[in-house]
Amino acid sequence: MIRVRSLALALSAMLLMSTAACGSGGDDAPKNVSAETAALGTLTPGVIKVAVQPYAPYTSVQGGRIVGLDGDILAYAAKKLGLKVEPEVTDFAGMLAGVQSRRVDITIGGVAWSADRQKQGLFTDPPYYSPPAMAVRSGKTYKTVGDLEGLNLGTVEGYVWVKSIQAVPGGKLHAYPDANGVFDDLGAGRVDVGFLDPLIIIAAQKQRPELRIDTQYLTPPTAAQVKAKPAYAYFQPYQTGFYLPKKATKLERALSAQIDAMYENGELDKLVRKYGGDPKQFLVPAADVATARRGVDRPQDWTPPSIAQ
Repeated sequence: MIRVRSLALALSAMLLMSTAACGSGGDDAPKNVSAETAALGTLTPGVIKVAVQPYAPYTSVQGGRIVGLDGDILAYAAKKLGLKVEPEVTDFAGMLAGVQSRRVDITIGGVAWSADRQKQGLFTDPPYYSPPAMAVRSGKTYKTVGDLEGLNLGTVEGYVWVKSIQAVPGGKLHAYPDANGVFDDLGAGRVDVGFLDPLIIIAAQKQRPELRIDTQYLTPPTAAQVKAKPAYAYFQPYQTGFYLPKKATKLERALSAQIDAMYENGELDKLVRKYGGDPKQFLVPAADVATARRGVDRPQDWTPPSIAQ
């Protein structure tokens, strides 16, 4: 959700924001907010203002509510913290800009953790991990990067998989304005493999059965392969996070605690399954997740949350 846009694209827009149906709080702000909730430091006490781009089934706004995997996770955590969720609709660049300028309290929706992004904001613990998913024609199987050599490979313009595909020997890049273009050409046989966020592929399987596509997960390239071809790093799983302003330390810690509890109590397992995901793919961290954040925005002994294996 999972959007994995290039950082350059995400930071190119400044403060592009358009408000959604919920307005800006004011008269709608909750009454009798507890001291504990007020201490979280949201822009409006008792309200958590969320920048979001419609990106079903991860995030979409319906009737003033954020629905989808990320929306459900935030709603659960916000209820525990006594916060009313208030969405503001924008695009991906506007999501990041709204947080970095502190016009909103948070943004959600498959935002990938990166060392550069954390310099300008705070990330929660990962609400889930995004595996390298592929849309393939039924009956075809591709497991490793080597299996992709010489194939027609599709993704959406601006996604970081563009760089990975360009590094595949003999791979032919097909970049589209949106996921529908990938699916259309995959179904027509003009593309062999499409790289998209996993729940997008799973949803398309259900909504467009005539395409005859399956979801497969790529075996991540080894450290040696990534060293030889750095662009292959985007073929590895990445950790998502809810993204907050730098000063929102109390809110970040409170949300991370709720996310960690959801790994323990089975709530995240339930939500991932609700949207067709495999908990073992979404809720078990890769080996490099801890090393990426230790000493950067987490303590040296930080352990990423995980379901029991």
